[in-house]
Amino acid sequence: MGPSHGLAPSCSPRRRMGRCLPTLPAPWGCQSHLGQARPLRTDQRQDQEPALVPACTELRLGTDLCLHRLPQRPWSSLQPGAQDQASGWVSRTPPSRWMRSCTLGSCEARGMCWACQPCRGFRRFFFSEQNLGRSRAEATRELVAKLNEAVQVCVYTGDITEELLQDFQVVVLTASSLEEQLKVGTLCRKHGVCFLVADTRGLVGQLFCDFGENFTVQDLTEEEPQAAAIQHISQGSPGILTLREDAHNFHDGDLVTFSGIEGMVELNGCASRPIRVQEDGTLEIGDTTTFSSYLRGGAVTEVKRPKTVRHEPLCAALLQPRVVVQNPQEVHRAHCLHQAFRALHEFQRLSGRPPQPWDPADAERVVGLARGLKPLRGTKGEPLEEPLDEALVWTVALSSAGVLSPMAAVVGAVAAQEVLKAVSRKFLPLDQWLYFDALDCLPDDEQLLPKPEDCKPRRCRYDGQIAVFGASFQEKLSRQHYLLVGAGAIGCELLKGFALMGLGLQGRGAVTVADMDHVERSNLSRQFLFRPEDIGRPKAEVAAKAACHLNSDLQVNPLTHPLEPSTEHIYGDNFFSLVDGVAAALDSFQARHYVAARCTHYLKPLLEAGTQGTRGSASVFMPFVTEGYRGPLSEAEASEDAPHPVCSVRHFPSTAGHTLQWARDEFEGLFCRSAETINCHQEALASLADGEPRLLPLLQVAVGVLRQRPRNWQDCVLWALGHWQLRFRQGVEQLLRHHPPDEVLEDGTHFWSRPRQCPQPLEFDASQDTHLIYVLAAANLYARMHGLLGSQDQPALREMLQSLLLPDPQHPDPIFPNDLTSTEPDPEQMERLREALRDWSTGSPLEPLRFEKDDDSNFHMDFVTAAASLRAQNYGIPPASRAQSKRIVGQIIPAIATTTAAVAGLMGLELFKVVGGPRPLSAFRHSYLRLAENYFSRYRPRAPATQKFHHLSWTCWDRLKVTAGQPERTLKSLLDHIQEQHGLRVKMLLQDNAVLYSAGWPPEMQAQCLPLRVTEWAKQKTHWVPRPGQQVLVLTLSCEGEEDDTTFPPLHYELRQSGSPTTSVELCVPSPQ
Repeated sequence: MGPSHGLAPSCSPRRRMGRCLPTLPAPWGCQSHLGQARPLRTDQRQDQEPALVPACTELRLGTDLCLHRLPQRPWSSLQPGAQDQASGWVSRTPPSRWMRSCTLGSCEARGMCWACQPCRGFRRFFFSEQNLGRSRAEATRELVAKLNEAVQVCVYTGDITEELLQDFQVVVLTASSLEEQLKVGTLCRKHGVCFLVADTRGLVGQLFCDFGENFTVQDLTEEEPQAAAIQHISQGSPGILTLREDAHNFHDGDLVTFSGIEGMVELNGCASRPIRVQEDGTLEIGDTTTFSSYLRGGAVTEVKRPKTVRHEPLCAALLQPRVVVQNPQEVHRAHCLHQAFRALHEFQRLSGRPPQPWDPADAERVVGLARGLKPLRGTKGEPLEEPLDEALVWTVALSSAGVLSPMAAVVGAVAAQEVLKAVSRKFLPLDQWLYFDALDCLPDDEQLLPKPEDCKPRRCRYDGQIAVFGASFQEKLSRQHYLLVGAGAIGCELLKGFALMGLGLQGRGAVTVADMDHVERSNLSRQFLFRPEDIGRPKAEVAAKAACHLNSDLQVNPLTHPLEPSTEHIYGDNFFSLVDGVAAALDSFQARHYVAARCTHYLKPLLEAGTQGTRGSASVFMPFVTEGYRGPLSEAEASEDAPHPVCSVRHFPSTAGHTLQWARDEFEGLFCRSAETINCHQEALASLADGEPRLLPLLQVAVGVLRQRPRNWQDCVLWALGHWQLRFRQGVEQLLRHHPPDEVLEDGTHFWSRPRQCPQPLEFDASQDTHLIYVLAAANLYARMHGLLGSQDQPALREMLQSLLLPDPQHPDPIFPNDLTSTEPDPEQMERLREALRDWSTGSPLEPLRFEKDDDSNFHMDFVTAAASLRAQNYGIPPASRAQSKRIVGQIIPAIATTTAAVAGLMGLELFKVVGGPRPLSAFRHSYLRLAENYFSRYRPRAPATQKFHHLSWTCWDRLKVTAGQPERTLKSLLDHIQEQHGLRVKMLLQDNAVLYSAGWPPEMQAQCLPLRVTEWAKQKTHWVPRPGQQVLVLTLSCEGEEDDTTFPPLHYELRQSGSPTTSVELCVPSPQ
């Protein structure tokens, strides 16, 4: 007997359209969206440039075949622009540059053209009307190639043969038949080629991965191997390792290695050792009985373990699917979606076409085909006695003819990340099927579902979207006006999505893009609307122009003013009155809070997203439906790397973050602030004479061991070497004179005890790369600051350093001694400083250097990385790599195009709901994903919290509205109305932070203000000047009897020119009964 099914026989097709529609999944766990429990930041200061991501990501589902190859055939004979007649490959660059490549294949026949399927244009942003009649692969190749010149993009239009596939590392099939998937999958399996299938059918997406029988993943997660500084290691069996910091994330069984240990040197560079974590946080590291005694320093570092993954071939995985889900409750739904896709393939095979949009007959036939499929089997081969959710299959079939840009973005982004996993063996691949559905975009009410006649093709670029939502919805979408705040990585993806979806095309519809930044080179790896020639131009203007190329009907208004309090005369009442919603792609929590507050003030929907590496989130905030935006108030609150105490950074560092902050401060002091100070040295000396000794250290290090302004490269090297000695040897020796290693405090504890680490001075050694690079970078920066030529010749610098002589290191002879306890300059120091600065003032002004992390030729990051590494050596701290240093010092949020595309697609799906009309809370979704770990969560937002006071109740979306009237009401009239209408006795009324009224004021003060018009008193009291077009004056209430945690809704005092004060009160909260 076959498995039972989910619907009773009496459940009719019409009933399936109503109450029998599938129940949406409940919230998944307690995952937090952006800006709440585990905040993520967004994308405008990011710096990771992944290989292949731009090309592979932007392909998404736009072509039928994507093959990634490492060429194995002789290319030396193939010239640029020539075509290999045997294979159809086209060479774009000289053979010497064939590093990696992506091949676009098209399974369409030569006669099959874009014109035959006009709806493809709305979701495939590489196509335009000019491409009608061309092969999709050919039309795509040139534009894909422009995204990244390092990626070789080729076109193949022949048959997919076994010989062809042998040359590739990865093959991706999109929009392909099941027969073709089985054929190509079998050939890929035979030759060890990683194989992916990616597809979307309306509001459901499918992804399949087969990386072979033995695929080894070298790095399972995105996290860096954890490292910690060592405090002590005992000799024994087992040896006990004590960490400098009590808190750590090591676990039993972790493999670790050691470095930088003095004394017990046998551990340095040893084979990885397993550890056991003790209750007190110490680590058992194995037998150390025969090792030397531990002296000081060193670091323990986690060694990541590889893992071998075993995938089943497609032919087996079809009947025995392993699905990626976040909890067991989702398995059944994923299996039903799996059967739905199989049934759709069968329908296509039998009918030669997909189901017609919202055709009940075709949908019923798909359900019948799904009913007749062989039952699925479990992981052990046992038959799965699962009912088929026929209502789910029915709904999938009704909308399966459509193809949506946001769905393609989400599924394509995940597929692109899987390609990167295949070629890099970094991060765990999908195991093996992923089903993503956004059926929650459809209305719950049966009467609001699209009608077949409304979803028929119009032979326009939006037919794929019309097939899902109908032509009337498309018309409504085209008349929306949205504000996009931020044209960074997510902002560009959103703008692309808006163009493809047809948002803001006609009437009052438009997209206004607001961004004050300019295009930087590092933007090019993740913001595909920008090109190298755009560097230095305003992002908003470049993005707007590029979006118009994607859709010439799109109405885009670029604005280069930031959205902040100072620009409320631009983004004011009149502006927001024309806006239907806001999409935010911002890089700071402060900016997010401000934009969210504007949306709350104007009651506008807010779509918001952020990414951090392979992690991303997307959120939607609907007036009166969901809670308002809640996130950290600042970057420091959100970051695990909060600002470091100054004392720790200067004298007692214990983490790599401390050393990097110190190095960054060094750069700023040496090459920027010192130049600015010397340029105005007369004022600086006057400040010193006036008793401001804070400039002494700054001027001292700027002059250093030199007695006169540098004249050549050798002088700059001498200064850099002297400063090396000052910072990493003499400064440490001086600190140890003040606090000897054996110092004991009054309470009997050692001064140098955790978390303080006793430093050790370094000896300069030009043969050590870090020492040499520090001097090279410092000397070049010093030369640049003085307008001199530098040098990049490291061998010549090593030779020069051997001949340079510095003053006696025991008696350094800078302008004045570096005394940590000195606070007052003496007359002799002042005179010597004046003499030196007179020489500095004879030449041209110095050039203050502004830190720039993205230029690898300017020595900025070289200096900071080397300085931090040397500082770490002083204190026995594990140093940060250059990449880590760049991320931390530049406050860079790692960004990759895959995650960016995914969250933008998720925002697009929520936009469908927002535009579609009133929807309940259950329709909306916050999303959180971790592509590296195959974690995908979509969950319902919280409802807005309700506050109560006596008879009143309200949420963050409510406000009290009172019109000013004509003539305008007085302050007394306003207070009386609030009491009459709401029973609230106002004890304090504020405008921003200024008090307009207080019940505690003396009678004469009240007598002065109460008879005045509200705006007149506001002008007198706070010097308020209404902005042009300002319609509302926002006031804050405090009332008698309120609790400490009561926050009354804002009072919107509407500055209207008509109406009567006795009839003009409008209230958005309940009045007393």
